[in-house]
Amino acid sequence: MNDQQWSDLQAVIKGEMLPSVPVGFIIDCPWLPNWHGVTISEYLASETLWLEANLRALETFPDCWFFPGFWSEFGMCTEPSAFGSRCTFPPDEFPFAEKVIRSVEGISSLVEPNPETDGLLPFMLSRLKWAQPRIEAAGHRIRFSVSRGPLNIASFLMGTTEFLMALRTDPEPVHQLLRIVTDFLRKWHELQQQTFPSIDGIMMLDDIVGFISEDDFLEFGFPYLQEIYALPASVKFFHNDAPCAASIPHYSGLGINLFNPGIQNSLTELRQLGGEDLTILGNIPPRDVLAAGSPQEVREAVGRLLEEAGADRSRLILSCGGGMPPGVSARNIAAFLEAAGYRFQGQEEQPK
Repeated sequence: MNDQQWSDLQAVIKGEMLPSVPVGFIIDCPWLPNWHGVTISEYLASETLWLEANLRALETFPDCWFFPGFWSEFGMCTEPSAFGSRCTFPPDEFPFAEKVIRSVEGISSLVEPNPETDGLLPFMLSRLKWAQPRIEAAGHRIRFSVSRGPLNIASFLMGTTEFLMALRTDPEPVHQLLRIVTDFLRKWHELQQQTFPSIDGIMMLDDIVGFISEDDFLEFGFPYLQEIYALPASVKFFHNDAPCAASIPHYSGLGINLFNPGIQNSLTELRQLGGEDLTILGNIPPRDVLAAGSPQEVREAVGRLLEEAGADRSRLILSCGGGMPPGVSARNIAAFLEAAGYRFQGQEEQPK
């Protein structure tokens, strides 16, 4: 994000109204590589292709806010790799991290990684260091420290079914696991902040909170998320596109001020559940409309969202429910922007 966009984002989070409702999307390897005309593995392996794809998105859609912006990542393998997870990188499919904890008893032998040296994390930082002068030459800055959340990472290390079962059968070892992951994540975010002083935002993604009850969220989610969001930042961004009704009433108590939900709840419901201090980044259907729909269907969905917002369009950033999905065309993004009141000036055809 450039300086003006960052200033406008902070204003929206404070409840100020901009002349037009802003439009923003989470973009990373599920969408950017194929949109740019390369495979996922090529995008992840080449810092040049990675930078070109991100810069092209900014140049094509200058009125969009892209989150987190220049996301240095290796898909879902990013954090699990530091714990020793075997990572699989198919040529043009999403990376996958295999579990490393085979039983509840295995939690006791888990060692907290060092984010400066372990797994793929040093390569993420090296990529950003290499890209930083090029990013700044384009008028943008590195704004967010980024990670998956503690429950999300724990589910990769243990297996989602096994982790959710253990919440009920073995809560003490699960707390031990979450303690290790949270301590690691706090250090990882601190390292990103120290490496890039322009960072003034925290972004975490954790869909697993959407699969547990409110009581379980308060026991296994809230205290660990709170520790990470206690780090200094003016923008505290959370993504959970699984059901959020059980957890969203507590987000403001975590310090979260920007939330990207799924499509399970309407904007009206999200505002009622989340409270007046929570900015919503959402939430037209990502797959069925933004990716698979026609431009007219995208325009109609954005129109319905604006109609639902009514006169109070504060603390709203128009987006889809979740991150930008695979297969979204430039034409549909243009239709989204036009429905939001922006004049699209880029190219509607897909990059080749």
